[in-house]
Amino acid sequence: MAGSQETFNKKDKEKKRLKKRRDKEQKQAERKANSQGGGLENMIAYVDEYGQITDTPPNPANRKKIDPASIELGVPKRDMVETPSVRTGRVDFFDSSKGFGFIKELETQERFFVHVNGLIEEIKESDTVTFEIERGLKGMNAVRVKKV
Repeated sequence: MAGSQETFNKKDKEKKRLKKRRDKEQKQAERKANSQGGGLENMIAYVDEYGQITDTPPNPANRKKIDPASIELGVPKRDMVETPSVRTGRVDFFDSSKGFGFIKELETQERFFVHVNGLIEEIKESDTVTFEIERGLKGMNAVRVKKV
């Protein structure tokens, strides 16, 4: 004769599942019974002019008029600063076998990358040079470099 297909584990799991469902329904009923209700009005909070949270709406007489056109979104435009197109500097490092180096500007002490393709004349370390700068992939590069 064939026995029941249900095992002890199946019965135990089913009991646990039903108990979990009953507990969940009971908690939900408790939350409903303890809620204040009243809808949206009980949930709204207001912020006064001092930044404090209150349950009373602000006084419309205290409002300030703001011109929407005066609000500036984003980063303000910078004034164009006159930068000399031709700069002078000293070759800080240059590796002629690899074809690149760095030039340190005399005024601002900024270092700019220089590639052999940007040279007009051959240069070596500690030469004083004039150059222009252009934006490259990784920053500003010195181009049209020639000795002074």
